[in-house]
Amino acid sequence: MSLLLNNPEKLKKALNELDHNIEPHRLLEDSNLSNLPYIQSIVQETLRLFPPAPFLFPRVSASECKVDQYDVPSGTIIVANAWAIHRDPKLWSEPHKFMPERGCPGDGLAMHTITLALGSVLRCFEWEKIGDEPIDMSEGVRFLLPKAKALEALCKPTSRDVKCYV
Repeated sequence: MSLLLNNPEKLKKALNELDHNIEPHRLLEDSNLSNLPYIQSIVQETLRLFPPAPFLFPRVSASECKVDQYDVPSGTIIVANAWAIHRDPKLWSEPHKFMPERGCPGDGLAMHTITLALGSVLRCFEWEKIGDEPIDMSEGVRFLLPKAKALEALCKPTSRDVKCYV
């Protein structure tokens, strides 16, 4: 939500997608998700910028190999830093910029659940920043990289006649 509030044009595009694909007075359902590619792109881009775990699960090299300039012996435990990979300017144009249009690898239950949750929250509530300053996106120091400062935003039930059950 912080990224959308800092990028109101992207929030507007997401709301337009919801309004054009969900019947008036209806809550978002599983069956709607395939018609919401932009909302899915928002989730993917958010996970690229802020992965739930900065390090991927350790792997063991099955054979000797070379990774960049490093020789990796067989049996070496390798831990990939997803956070650094997703911010590598050799791999991403403007890696620190929120650009849902670019897409990102990501699939499965997490994508489904997060997309459904985000779409529902956008559909049922109107969101506003508090003040004119951009929302602080600096990261905390804990293992899961939460935001250093919690989101403070104003949300109120939508003026649209949507039957939201909270």
